[in-house]
Amino acid sequence: MTFAPQSRETPFFVGYLNKVPASLVAFLGVFSVCFVAGMGLAAFMLSSTNEDPGDGAFRWGMPFEETGVLELKPYPVFRVDGADGAPPRTYMLSGQGKRGAFGPAYEHEGMPVVLKGVPVKRGDLTMIQVGGVSATEEGGGAFETADPESLGRWRLTGEICDGKCYAGAMRPGRGLAHKACADLCLAGGIPPVFVSTGAVEGRTFFMMTDQNGEVLGDEIDPLLALFIEIEGDVERLDDLLIFKADFETARVIR
Repeated sequence: MTFAPQSRETPFFVGYLNKVPASLVAFLGVFSVCFVAGMGLAAFMLSSTNEDPGDGAFRWGMPFEETGVLELKPYPVFRVDGADGAPPRTYMLSGQGKRGAFGPAYEHEGMPVVLKGVPVKRGDLTMIQVGGVSATEEGGGAFETADPESLGRWRLTGEICDGKCYAGAMRPGRGLAHKACADLCLAGGIPPVFVSTGAVEGRTFFMMTDQNGEVLGDEIDPLLALFIEIEGDVERLDDLLIFKADFETARVIR
């Protein structure tokens, strides 16, 4: 058996010679360009299937300080009289981290207070992370807070989220990837919101309670972070909509 000698023209890389044949340089160049382009295309395709997390974020450069009234509806809310003819506003509240603001609300419920904090804002959803609450004799008690206005019974399709993360504390603050975080936030007392695919009175998010207007319990767990359909009564509290959900009508869509 005989072996033909290898042609001297066959490109072969030898490390210690510190020289790469021209044909291998060309191959590596083409491969590198194709590899980078392929990875970029794959990244684009994967990212295009993800939902836009929106513009939600902490507004650290816009500290909140207002005089108003703290109430439990049934989660802590802060109601502010409209200035210069503007309508009154109602803000949902959270504490630091994954905690609600029940402590300050119980201590100052129904009293005029000065509330300081940081807004967490996404679109027309604004939640205030409470930094401090102090009683005051001025301003907050000078206006009469209106009772909730019924907007009737609705069947809504969407997702149950925790209000703080959805507003911008996390990006994205919804979906199955966020379920464990949402569980902790809601267990800590942060108000849940129902994010609807259809609007009621121009709004697509609602502070969520049970059908009696009370704080939600374990009935929320099997439905959290899923796409569901559910019926309930909608009420308007100033500019905040409250969805009193009837969980016996809930149906998981996907």
